[in-house]
Amino acid sequence: MIQLRTMSYLLHPPLLDEVGLLSALDWYIEGFSQRSGIKVALQMSKKFGRLPNDMEIAIFRVIQECLTNIHRHSGSLTADILLSRTSEAVTLEVIDHGTGIAPHRLNAGKVIDGIGMMGIKERIRQFGGAVVISSSAKGTKIIATLSLKTPAS
Repeated sequence: MIQLRTMSYLLHPPLLDEVGLLSALDWYIEGFSQRSGIKVALQMSKKFGRLPNDMEIAIFRVIQECLTNIHRHSGSLTADILLSRTSEAVTLEVIDHGTGIAPHRLNAGKVIDGIGMMGIKERIRQFGGAVVISSSAKGTKIIATLSLKTPAS
């Protein structure tokens, strides 16, 4: 019962609805760092403001997936998350300093076809966005851009 409640809370923390993305991310990152030993730095302006609820949930879940991938695959002891916005778009960058993704996996699209990456791409795509992945032996960077413009009807 407790595990189910914890999982539900991690998937959609009430903090997200109550006080917004910044507070929910601070809470999640603190717990993630304690559990994984990975030091995570979040750069996000306190004046970032609120986004539509479904967009905040998508960004939160994408960050969760990225951090999980860093923990499972990269060997990095640190990660950086940069979240910024303009009047037209939100940009999310997640950077690790680990072993990187093998070029043959990245170029062959195998990493893109994993369930986690497919989920990330789909979450971003629902907001007219795109995901770009770059990787080397010095780490991996994922950049996701979500449109704040409402689609024309």
